[in-house]
Amino acid sequence: MALDHGTAGASAADFILDRREAVPALIGRHEDFLIVTGLAGTARDIAALTRDGEHTFTMAGAMGAACMMGLGLALARPEKRVLVITGDGELLMNVGALATIAVMNPANLSIVCVDNGHYGETGYQKSHTSLGVDLEKIAIGAGIKLTRTISQTAEIADGARLIRAGNGAAFVLLRVKPTDPPKYKRDMDPAAVRIRFKSALQRDGARA
Repeated sequence: MALDHGTAGASAADFILDRREAVPALIGRHEDFLIVTGLAGTARDIAALTRDGEHTFTMAGAMGAACMMGLGLALARPEKRVLVITGDGELLMNVGALATIAVMNPANLSIVCVDNGHYGETGYQKSHTSLGVDLEKIAIGAGIKLTRTISQTAEIADGARLIRAGNGAAFVLLRVKPTDPPKYKRDMDPAAVRIRFKSALQRDGARA
């Protein structure tokens, strides 16, 4: 006999925050991080916030790569805070990355999943998180000890503290309305962005 576990999960009422306000409020001083983004919305969120800053690596097309790139960067530069900002669709393409991150558990890595319940890259179809999938619970099941879900303005300050705590890998699920991210024309040349980011790392390392 099949067991009915119910369909508890996020409802439309949970997706009320405006990403244009919530993302900057959660991150705070962005210069404190090396930032790797996912695709589409989160790349534009961060490009607009940082003015496409050299301490950011914004991606396009590399679906599912953000968390593992962030992990590699965190392991390579343990003296720096590394922040991955990705979306629910991008993370769903590689949720297994959370298990590897939990096992490695770098103290300088934080992941923020900006969850709008839709696939913004491919036409705004509903994503799994609109249909009952809870990415924070998946992160907990993978073994990540420091997690939060933020769906109200009053919860943002707690999430902001968590991504800066530095005592283990952290995961924050930020639920937002399915509205457009900021309009910002970022550099879409992957080679140029890679060289810019690498040069910034080298200069930073030389000053250390």
